[in-house]
Amino acid sequence: MDGTKILVVDDESRMRKLVKDFLTHQHYEVLEAADGEQAVDTFFAEKNIALIILDVMMPKMDGWQVVREIRQYSKVPIIMLTAKSEEKDELLGFELGVDEYISKPFSPKILVARVEAILRRSGGDTPDVVEVGGIRMDKSAHAVTIDGQSIDLSFKEFELLDYFIQNQGVALSRERILNNVWNYDYYGDARTIDTHVKKLRSKMGDKGEYIKTIWGMGYKFEV
Repeated sequence: MDGTKILVVDDESRMRKLVKDFLTHQHYEVLEAADGEQAVDTFFAEKNIALIILDVMMPKMDGWQVVREIRQYSKVPIIMLTAKSEEKDELLGFELGVDEYISKPFSPKILVARVEAILRRSGGDTPDVVEVGGIRMDKSAHAVTIDGQSIDLSFKEFELLDYFIQNQGVALSRERILNNVWNYDYYGDARTIDTHVKKLRSKMGDKGEYIKTIWGMGYKFEV
């Protein structure tokens, strides 16, 4: 994607160079930040940053606080990099609005594949409005209303609801949801799905009942 801007944030220059080299090879424009404060300043100073790759442990301001700052103003997709792989860290990231979570060490090729998948799914060019059961999704505007009231969804929650609506009445396993919504073979815990579904149901209010649990398998969206 020529000219697509990606902000890479890591206090290790070696890690920034590794990620930048792979992304630049794919014709992305890569911006760098060495700490959390610089990351926030760069994000708001630059125009049209399409995605952020963000380390957790950094000086001055850690990755969690960077996400909090940016999420007040933007739904830009964020991939978190961390040396930790504890479930509580992943859950915190998802609660704050992180879209992907990759533990170090990782394959740069896998990182690039995830970047491409996110940008491909978030870059719709044509208006695409879907209405069902009082839910209205405008994919081009990345907006959802329920009975005329706007609800605030993260990037991944929006993608998850879109996938459910596309597959009304179909029993979906957690693995199938992960492979289609996250758009890669997910090597983490399928409980990631449960966390996102719980948050999505909560935001949907009464309409959250459309997402039905199929015990021992996954979920099904029925109006």
